[in-house]
Amino acid sequence: MKYILAIMLSFAIMGCTTTDPYTGEQKTSKTVKGAGIGAIAGAVLGAATGDDKKDRRDRALKGAVLGGAVGGGVGNYMDRQEAKLRQELQGTGVQVRREGNNLFLVMPGNITFATGNADIRSDFFDVLNSVAKVLAEFNQTSIRVTGHTDSTGSDSINQPLSERRADSVAMYLRSQKVSSSRIQSYGYGSRYPIASNDTATGREANRRVELELVPNE
Repeated sequence: MKYILAIMLSFAIMGCTTTDPYTGEQKTSKTVKGAGIGAIAGAVLGAATGDDKKDRRDRALKGAVLGGAVGGGVGNYMDRQEAKLRQELQGTGVQVRREGNNLFLVMPGNITFATGNADIRSDFFDVLNSVAKVLAEFNQTSIRVTGHTDSTGSDSINQPLSERRADSVAMYLRSQKVSSSRIQSYGYGSRYPIASNDTATGREANRRVELELVPNE
């Protein structure tokens, strides 16, 4: 048990905060977090399968090394992709968000489409080109494209509009040599708001397309 605690402590020490160069936010590297989680899981599994005290210790250490390498590898890959996306999309109005090892790109509807329309604005193609370039470079992820509307209007209008908008973005990414096998698109209408639909500002925020990038683990 003390060996597992020592491993946990070592990764806690490693998990120092750094400053995001684009947002100024203090955060812990997802690589360190992923490596720490992998190491702890590997150590626990290794210790549980040993025959005696020495064997359990050796297996715990080996499991920690292997688990840390796997967890840290995915985290590092997504760290680099996140940094590249933030660099490419700085000042475009597209939000880059991270949850665990998944990345989200939030594309506001007012800069992506005309009102009530699923045709991509001509001045947004350069932004999508930048996204496609990064997605092609970091090709070990699956991509979920989701369309969302505000609550104005009926579901019979909002649902198909959200589907067409998601499809438009997905089709454009495919045209820019992002593999079709990686991309799925969905429309959710007004079901998943991220702001209140009681204000114009909130409704504007809810009209969006999101890309979720999930690592192939």
